[in-house]
Amino acid sequence: MEFAELREAIEQIEVVDSHAHNIVPLDSSFPFINSLSEATGDALSFAPHSLSFKRSLRDIAELYGTESSLDAVEQFRRSSGLEAISSKCFKAAGISAIFIDDGLKLDKKHDIRWHKNFVPFVGRILRIERLAEEILDGEMPDGSNWTLGAFTETFLKSLSSVANEIVGLKSIAAYRSGLEINPYVTKEDAEIGLSEVLQSGKPIFMTNKSFIDYIFTLSLEVALQFDLPMQIHTGFGDKDLDLRLSNPLHLRTLLEDKRFSGCRIVLLHASYPFSQEASYLASVYAQVYLDFGLAIPKLSVHGMISSVKELLEVAPLKKVMFSTDAYATPETYYIGAKRAREVVFSVLRDACIDRDLSISEAIEASNDIFAQNAIQLYKINIGRELFYSKASESPSYMIGTNVPEHGASLVRIVWVDTSGQHRCRVVPKKRFDDVVKKNGVGLTFACMAMSSSIDGPADETNLNATGEIRLMPDLLTMRKIPWKKQEEMVLADMHLRPGEPWEYCPREALRRVSKVLKDEFNLEMNAGFENEFYLLKKIIRKEMEECWVPIDSKPYCSSSGFDAVSTLFQEIIAALDSLNVVVEQLHAEAGKGQFEIALAHTACTYAADSLIFAREAVRAVANKQGLLATFVPKYALDDIGSGSHVHVSLWQNGRNVFTASNTSSQYGMSKVGEEFMAGVLAHLPSILAFTAPLPNSYDRIQPNTWSGAYQCWGNENREAPVRTACPPAVPNGFVSNFEIKSFDGCANPHLGLAAIVAAGIDGLRNHLPLPEPINENPATLDQKLLRLPTSLSESIQALENNNVLREMIGEKLFTAIKGVRKAEIQYYSKNKDAYKQLIHRY
Repeated sequence: MEFAELREAIEQIEVVDSHAHNIVPLDSSFPFINSLSEATGDALSFAPHSLSFKRSLRDIAELYGTESSLDAVEQFRRSSGLEAISSKCFKAAGISAIFIDDGLKLDKKHDIRWHKNFVPFVGRILRIERLAEEILDGEMPDGSNWTLGAFTETFLKSLSSVANEIVGLKSIAAYRSGLEINPYVTKEDAEIGLSEVLQSGKPIFMTNKSFIDYIFTLSLEVALQFDLPMQIHTGFGDKDLDLRLSNPLHLRTLLEDKRFSGCRIVLLHASYPFSQEASYLASVYAQVYLDFGLAIPKLSVHGMISSVKELLEVAPLKKVMFSTDAYATPETYYIGAKRAREVVFSVLRDACIDRDLSISEAIEASNDIFAQNAIQLYKINIGRELFYSKASESPSYMIGTNVPEHGASLVRIVWVDTSGQHRCRVVPKKRFDDVVKKNGVGLTFACMAMSSSIDGPADETNLNATGEIRLMPDLLTMRKIPWKKQEEMVLADMHLRPGEPWEYCPREALRRVSKVLKDEFNLEMNAGFENEFYLLKKIIRKEMEECWVPIDSKPYCSSSGFDAVSTLFQEIIAALDSLNVVVEQLHAEAGKGQFEIALAHTACTYAADSLIFAREAVRAVANKQGLLATFVPKYALDDIGSGSHVHVSLWQNGRNVFTASNTSSQYGMSKVGEEFMAGVLAHLPSILAFTAPLPNSYDRIQPNTWSGAYQCWGNENREAPVRTACPPAVPNGFVSNFEIKSFDGCANPHLGLAAIVAAGIDGLRNHLPLPEPINENPATLDQKLLRLPTSLSESIQALENNNVLREMIGEKLFTAIKGVRKAEIQYYSKNKDAYKQLIHRY
């Protein structure tokens, strides 16, 4: 069998080095010999007698045309200079991109920018433990001692501030406390861990397992938000590492945690000597990827080939990546790339001989391993042509420094006001990076006093044109806009001044009540929204009048109705996926031109953010197609209404505790689940002022429309406003969540969820009992059930008498909400047809 074609293909690939480290100048205290071995101290004297050392030294000597000795190579290095030998090594290596973990301490190391002199693309990998240590080595602004809360805030802000300027994160937990990471570490244990770390003195060197696990979990949350891969050191390293704790099988608890199933994990260094274990993990966990740097070139030839073969035993070829793990010297880049080409050729050649692969499949695999897998995983924006041209002939580019033609030029800073309208300020990307990230943008106090009818402050809100806040971008929510390739968007918090939240901020209100739920009951509320909306098309009537009408008249769950718009929904789902919004299902609804998209449940603060992104995506993609998507509760008074039903559950240490723990429960719920839901049900008339904020909302909440018109609850009863749900995976007799149907698309999701959390807390505090369930249509019962408010006026009246929500939401925000709602009542009572214009606002 002829393999010249395969060899040539591998030699021609301009490779992506997805894990390496900084180079140091020649006058650094770092000895050249250390770059050829993991040994240190007395063990280093034996390093020259290892197979990999002898082979690597010979490879370097051949490149330089010197004798194969340390003295000869080092003399050549000194006489040539670092720039010359770097240029020679990188050109010979054929490297087109490198991702540098700059967290490795090296004397006088060059910064990342320096490396772009030799390769076209340079990206940064941020080492999370190093970032944490740098923070703790610093001082609190007020001179006090670090607390877990202060550290968490600083760590997340620091990480988020650079998230758009890096290509991934990295953890060296294996070196510090091992890979048996507990993603459910409690704040109490983390607080104790932080105390122990601080007591050890400065410079900080973290070894406390609970604190490291806490940092790792925080970082995964950021990785999810910014869609960043997380590299993890696995397998062998220097003697600081306990090899027994670096087996990647220890990561199973983390990999099984559904919260982080969307976070891509890269197991570094072939996990040697646990390469087979790593291969198995990559085969059974969608989020696990493999990297074989360090194993190549630090093992013998037999060891390198065996290790890569073990990785490929069961792991998909699309999940295995090249890197050099180069550090300190340019020679390590060269020998890593040179030997990787030889090893991969040998492995793929044998696979062809064994008939595992054809020649064409092996060529494709080599391109994937050396370039395409990393390009796709790390989502680097770089032209394809770059990987087929020599590095020395390619333009310099470094992530975060040069903006390519396809880079973002504008940033939308988005907020949702009291009336539920999405608004934004737009700034050039450079100003955003230079100024707005730190200082925000100014906005009038009146922004939280505007109604759906008038862009001016409503009476009785205590807000007017005097005063200004700062819209502070929450960098955890920074997203590239899929439908506007040169723009990004970010959700904003409202601060009086940077670092001081404004009492009227909806996102802060939800955080505040969620903290009470966590602090008092160690509970977190998860939420998932079902978004109903109409798709309308524009027609011109005979009188040349423009009007919007439904795109079709197909029935509920119509296959032909969905088929007609499937292309549109494919684009919507792709956009949501790129925004990290998880969709569970979608279908045609019962109204003419009405559809529904159901989002996955997540922590309530994230769920509210995801709902905002979902609304933005649906409206924007529809607009691209010349359609108008509207979430108005009752777009047409003679058709079905649209809701934004929300499913709610309670979680504790990563476990759903809304569900009963045994079959003795009367309703399939836990005690805390019953009390929480009882609180929501008791306060539901007042909650409607948050979740059904317009007079039009009450045209939707009518009997016999599955919108929940009576104050009751039922088990799988879609006529009840509060419905306990038993999805297919839940055992019979148990419930996993409850649905609140009286939540619509005009509601500010943060305010609506804040009201629900506040009501649930009241149920828990006072151990409120649940009434008997209503498992029939409440409109047909002989017994009289309390009707929920039939108008916004009635819900406002209930709210005015509700001191629980007043206290939990905060007096100032509470007053503003009432003032805006009263303005809505006044305007729409005088302008009966004005609701028809709401399609342009919601």
